[in-house]
Amino acid sequence: MSTAEQTESESAGNGSVKNPTTIICIGMAGSGKTTFMQRLNSHLHTVKKPGYVINLDPAVSQLPFGANIDIRDTVNYKEVMKQYNLGPNGGILTALNLFTTKFDQVLGLIEKRAPTLDYILLDTPGQIEIFTWSASGAIITDTLAATHPTVVAYIIDTPRSTSPATFMSNMLYACSILYKTKLPFIIVFNKTDVVSHDFAVQWMTDFEAFQAALEEDTSYMAGLVNSMCLVLEEFYKGIRVAGVSAVTGAGMEEFFNAVDDARHEYETEYKPEIERMLRERLQREDQKRKEGLTKLMNDMKLDKGKEVDLGPKFPDIDAEELDVDDEDLPEMGRLQHASHIF
Repeated sequence: MSTAEQTESESAGNGSVKNPTTIICIGMAGSGKTTFMQRLNSHLHTVKKPGYVINLDPAVSQLPFGANIDIRDTVNYKEVMKQYNLGPNGGILTALNLFTTKFDQVLGLIEKRAPTLDYILLDTPGQIEIFTWSASGAIITDTLAATHPTVVAYIIDTPRSTSPATFMSNMLYACSILYKTKLPFIIVFNKTDVVSHDFAVQWMTDFEAFQAALEEDTSYMAGLVNSMCLVLEEFYKGIRVAGVSAVTGAGMEEFFNAVDDARHEYETEYKPEIERMLRERLQREDQKRKEGLTKLMNDMKLDKGKEVDLGPKFPDIDAEELDVDDEDLPEMGRLQHASHIF
């Protein structure tokens, strides 16, 4: 029995509500994310584990799977480009930013179905800068991780990573996303039916093997890649790796075993840290409210028994002293003059 299955059985024994695992698929354009999503969805239907599919790519023309929530139903990507005078990349980022403003409604829909689900699958655009510096990416990952066990699957095009420089570029992107999201991370080498991912695993675990591959590269990039390899050595140690083929379905069991292991890491390491950060933020907000209330009470503090005169500070002047007829006084003046008479 896997770690996640043990956790679910313990939760069922305790009578708690089932909490589905969220898998966020991130990768460059052309890495095969959407095809990989289709394979994940197909695999879950085969093993009779229901999944909830969300498409966050507003520019995709056609999906090979049915999405429960589709950003294209809410935001028109082409209209966003026209109205804001943007290019393709800017249009995708802006469309996702607009959709994120309503992400609380997405969470509400997920919560209604959560007790009947095992997995929540998210397909994302190929613009991975969304998850490296954009606010919308942080909102999506943080809100999901605060409510459900969340795992990031970084999809890599294996045939295009056979060059050491390209491989290192992918690893740097993966490292950036890992430290931005701070979530359990899985590197998925896709398209293993074309090229096996064994060389990538060897490069990640054997420094000398990567050095030997670099010797064939005589460009100026070789020195930079060599130094980067030493920097990422610690990054490689805590990363899960899975080789899959979205076309043939090979490697799905290996991938879901990595997901189960990542969920266990979320429950034991990430969730306590998230809860601690939430508690600290609530304490800071409560302290600010108390300080604001104390300041307000001090500002409103009045001396007891002191009469406050709310009237205007004008002396009473009789109309005779001014040698003015009563008819020449304004209406308010006549009323005030009449009060002196009575």
